[in-house]
Amino acid sequence: SQMPHGHMPLPSFWKMVEDTLQQSGTQIRTFCQAFETVTPSPVTQPLNPAEERKVLSLVSKHGPDKLYQVTSNISGSKDLDLTLQRGQIVALLQSMDTKGNTSRWLVDAGG
Repeated sequence: SQMPHGHMPLPSFWKMVEDTLQQSGTQIRTFCQAFETVTPSPVTQPLNPAEERKVLSLVSKHGPDKLYQVTSNISGSKDLDLTLQRGQIVALLQSMDTKGNTSRWLVDAGG
């Protein structure tokens, strides 16, 4: 099965590719701008000493590249769910739960 532009002369084909890429580039830029205006950057609250100790222990246990900041309050609904506050720092253990569900992460909240 031939693609519809299979018979197109090469220069026209590259022109088409270029136009398409430019168009997507513009769309992505517009999307990013829209996204930035919709989501204001989270206010970084100073950590209290207890939280700070927790974060330091998470860093020493898991390394700084595993640390994430919770972006919205999460209330745990199941047995092993954590209730987390927005702005809280957690260490990512696995980007899935014990059953392999990727919409739930396994994290260490340092508690």
